[in-house]
Amino acid sequence: MTSTSDTDAPPQRNNPLHGLTLEAIVTALQAHYGWAGLGEQIPIRCFNVDPSINSSLKFLRKTPWAREKVESLYLFMLREQRRAQR
Repeated sequence: MTSTSDTDAPPQRNNPLHGLTLEAIVTALQAHYGWAGLGEQIPIRCFNVDPSINSSLKFLRKTPWAREKVESLYLFMLREQRRAQR
């Protein structure tokens, strides 16, 4: 039987999503874009019809393709913020 060590796991220090909860990601996106802007970026019902953090989290946890879009938009937002700081 082999044991797993830190060297067996893929490195995460360069992964900006590592350690972030889905709630933190949705909250940051909502603060940056607002619900209307978030609904334009990712046109899904939980962002466009009576949006809330809780309803969004419930949907995104059950829907992998939507979660991928949210994570991708979050990474895009981080890149844009870094460019704006230069």
